[in-house]
Amino acid sequence: MNYHVYHSIDVVNGPGTRCTLFVSGCEHNCKGCYNKSTLNPNSGHLFTKELEDKIIADLNDTRIPRRGLSLSGGDPLHPMNCESVLQLVKRVKSECESKDIWMWTGYTLSELNSTQKEIVDLIDTLIDGRFEQDKADPSLDWRGSSNQIIHTFNLL
Repeated sequence: MNYHVYHSIDVVNGPGTRCTLFVSGCEHNCKGCYNKSTLNPNSGHLFTKELEDKIIADLNDTRIPRRGLSLSGGDPLHPMNCESVLQLVKRVKSECESKDIWMWTGYTLSELNSTQKEIVDLIDTLIDGRFEQDKADPSLDWRGSSNQIIHTFNLL
């Protein structure tokens, strides 16, 4: 998996102070996408074990209380990302038990394959659906267009 940017401190992509990873790779190509630079799954930087370890360490660093991890992109559920994203969310659930995981994807719940469902079963909040420019609404919390749905699965 590749990624474009990792923010160890982020207050924009989900509630509270978070760690946020923007992965590379998205096959939806939504008109008006605000993050077109992440569409190519081979763009950006290689996601390494060292970065994964840093994310876990950052989430557990008590000097800056973080509520959780946000995964965006690109699309964390792009087929080329699933193996690495699954490993990361499993580690967060195991090693950072009090942290929540938020994820943005262009897929809807009904479109997910078994591997994507396995990932979603481990996260707390999923914002799903493609960005639709004609339904764009900057007043919406955590989503860009009104067709996108916020699903809350697990409450800490």
